[in-house]
Amino acid sequence: MFEAVVMICAALAGEPCRAALVPGFEAESLEGCEALLAARAVEGAVCQAAGGALAVEEVAPGVFVHVGRIEEPDVGNGGDVSNLGFVIGDAAVAVIDTGSAAWVGEALWRAIRAQTALPVRHVILTHVHPDHVLGASVFPGAEVVGHAGLARALAERRGNYLESFEREIGLPLFLGTEAPEVTRGVEGGTLIDLGGRVLELRAWQTAHSSTDLTVLDRTTGTLFAGDLIFDGHVPALDGSLRGWQAVLTEMQGLDVARLVPGHGGPVLDWPEGGAPVLGYLDVLARDAGAAIDAGMRLGDAVQAIGISEAGAWALFEAFNARNATVAYTELEWE
Repeated sequence: MFEAVVMICAALAGEPCRAALVPGFEAESLEGCEALLAARAVEGAVCQAAGGALAVEEVAPGVFVHVGRIEEPDVGNGGDVSNLGFVIGDAAVAVIDTGSAAWVGEALWRAIRAQTALPVRHVILTHVHPDHVLGASVFPGAEVVGHAGLARALAERRGNYLESFEREIGLPLFLGTEAPEVTRGVEGGTLIDLGGRVLELRAWQTAHSSTDLTVLDRTTGTLFAGDLIFDGHVPALDGSLRGWQAVLTEMQGLDVARLVPGHGGPVLDWPEGGAPVLGYLDVLARDAGAAIDAGMRLGDAVQAIGISEAGAWALFEAFNARNATVAYTELEWE
């Protein structure tokens, strides 16, 4: 397989460049790829052997998942730290989350092309966080679907996300990365038909974040939960503690065959797979409530809230203090 690429470089002289995928020009031979380029006159593009694809696992017929590393994004992992997926219908493909940078989206595109030549018509983003959304620009022509509040949330955070992830992932890997433009916001729920296969999307109240969206493949009963569910990786609270507890309690009643978490997995049994996250949130609520009742100041309370969970989760030190701060601040007003 051959593909078209262009070189993108940093603005300052001497900064690194990288070869960026131009989706839609895949061909079995070099001559075929060059013929496509000549016919469509893509400026600056050349053909080369296809680059590497993300490793994916078929967790149910036509449902594929890439498992990101349970690590903070950095130069070593290139930001490959979240779970991504795609679902293949009879007429089209839907991508569910796209990773921390354009290069991740490109590698996901190659994984899709290894499975099917059908067009990617939908890119579904489960929430606002950059490790799930910043690879979306790699899928031209696809509608970008998310929670009704996602466009505004991205607009508010775009600059900070791009600056911080460029610093953490580094050049040249982060080159060419842009924040996505949401073209369809979901309020309540909606359906997406891939041809013989329907995806059911549901927007939730503020929980893990203010923009949580789940995707259910009705054909196989596979639920993509985004970061409403973590496995191994300590949960990260960027929304509402009480809201997240309420959402997970409601989700316990969902009839699904398997669940894909935002981190870990690749699949969990349900509802058993949600118990650790709900348990952690309950500990946050209990400890924060006790600290407030005891009159502890926030700075002191943060050192105690949730500490009993330290041995149960990876990246606990990186996230628990922030979670404790959100929990204390929210419950202080109850």
